[in-house]
Amino acid sequence: MNRDADRARSPGSSPSTAGAVLAAAAASDPGRPFLLFEGGMMTYGQVESQARDLAASLHRLGIERGDRLAILLPGCPEFIVAAFAAARLGIVVVPLNPRLPPLELRYRLRHSQAAVAVTPETFEGIDYLQFAEEVLEELPELGYVITVGEDDLWYDDQIYPFEDLVSAGRAKKCPQPELAADDQFALLYTAGTTGKPKGVELTHANLVQPARQTAAELGVTPADRVIGASDIFHAFSLGPAILGTAGAGASIVLQESFEGEEALDLIERHRATVHYGVPTHFLTELHAQRRMPRDLSSLRTGIVTGGPIGDLPLRHVREELCPNLQVAYSLTEAGSTLSMTRAGDPPEKQRFTVGRPLADVSVRVCDGDGSVLPVESLGELRVRGPGVMRGYYRQPDNTRRHFDADRFLHTGDMGIVDEDGYLHLVGRQGDVIIKAGFDVYPREVENRIATHPAVRDVVVVGLPDELLGEAVCACVHTIEGAMVSAEELRAWCRPSLATYKVPDRIQFFDDFPATAAGKVGRGELARLLRADILRRHG
Repeated sequence: MNRDADRARSPGSSPSTAGAVLAAAAASDPGRPFLLFEGGMMTYGQVESQARDLAASLHRLGIERGDRLAILLPGCPEFIVAAFAAARLGIVVVPLNPRLPPLELRYRLRHSQAAVAVTPETFEGIDYLQFAEEVLEELPELGYVITVGEDDLWYDDQIYPFEDLVSAGRAKKCPQPELAADDQFALLYTAGTTGKPKGVELTHANLVQPARQTAAELGVTPADRVIGASDIFHAFSLGPAILGTAGAGASIVLQESFEGEEALDLIERHRATVHYGVPTHFLTELHAQRRMPRDLSSLRTGIVTGGPIGDLPLRHVREELCPNLQVAYSLTEAGSTLSMTRAGDPPEKQRFTVGRPLADVSVRVCDGDGSVLPVESLGELRVRGPGVMRGYYRQPDNTRRHFDADRFLHTGDMGIVDEDGYLHLVGRQGDVIIKAGFDVYPREVENRIATHPAVRDVVVVGLPDELLGEAVCACVHTIEGAMVSAEELRAWCRPSLATYKVPDRIQFFDDFPATAAGKVGRGELARLLRADILRRHG
């Protein structure tokens, strides 16, 4: 008997752990399609069975409750099976972006103290088998690497094919510890103010509860097919897209990597009904749909989150792509959704706000000294609710700095709560750039460009961009007589920066404007460049 499923079916209860969410759906209708992907489909029963078999093999390898399993996979079925296998054993899952440079992946694997990693054999030209061999030698706590691919390759006693472990675990006994909602389930990495990644510790409840509420607000049912979980390592994908869909008994349409034309084809082919994504995804699809229209009449609603989207682009997306698209405010440190607009909200609230908080989420607007400000005041948003993280892994001081005495999380976002309870996001404290849903910290990009021998000084700013939300612009002051091109500087960045951090635009200056204190005027540079954009697009 599956104890998670048994508990999930008890009267008046809802599954409180990730494993229980899948177990309940599989017990209710094991033959219902859960994952739709290129070349196939997996039912709830099949995902539950493979997760159980993989868990049995992990147990036989000595991976135990509290150990960490890193998943470096794109949006594929193996990611989801591995996550639920971890949930079954009480293992902490560490989703990582497989497109990160090797140095950044190594840092996260070391910092998380991962005991096992699941990787592709190859992905976007990267040989992960070679990477696996290297990190196994470098990281003593990493005992095993599980590879996903189709090649018939030789493996040693530390590297195993995913399919072989699933097969080896079939019909094997596996312990299933009693897990609680406040046990840790995930460690998700997000950048700090200097770009240094921080590990966000999230419990089962932190992810399950916001996911369930998000799906409920959209009215997701077993008849729905959800698309948009391509950046599957994000909190929103792990929460509302996977756990929220599973909790509703609906289906997920998987896309390994986002590509606008393909996304539209998948919507048309699978008759997707619910669409999640960041502004860049929706706007890319909008342009692709205008070039070659598809039948998207199946879409009924969705959520856009992860960055600002203007009023006019939002209207176009709702009219031409996804009707009843709602806007959400989501944070990794809050387990995904904090607030969202609803279909019944007044039109002006749906256009200009990020909605009202989810149930049990409290929001304060505070000034610089932490004093709570009255309604309609601008200040830092601080939040408390079921999704708010346990803390930053191995950073107790940083954790303390991010919570006040009442355990409200400092979001770093500036905003207003109006008299009707709707949240208006205004911007970020500091100078973080939000590009296509990713945080880019200028100092990290500046530090890399500054090492180029032709560069005397560099300032990185964010500029408005219809597609990306914000584009990364590097303002460069070269050494006298030096010759360097914009493409040369981009090539200089690529080996050590993630692709989304590489500047979209590089502007050369003979000198930088300075403040009264003699410092480079970052704000003045941004103002000049934005004014130039307005003149050209006027």
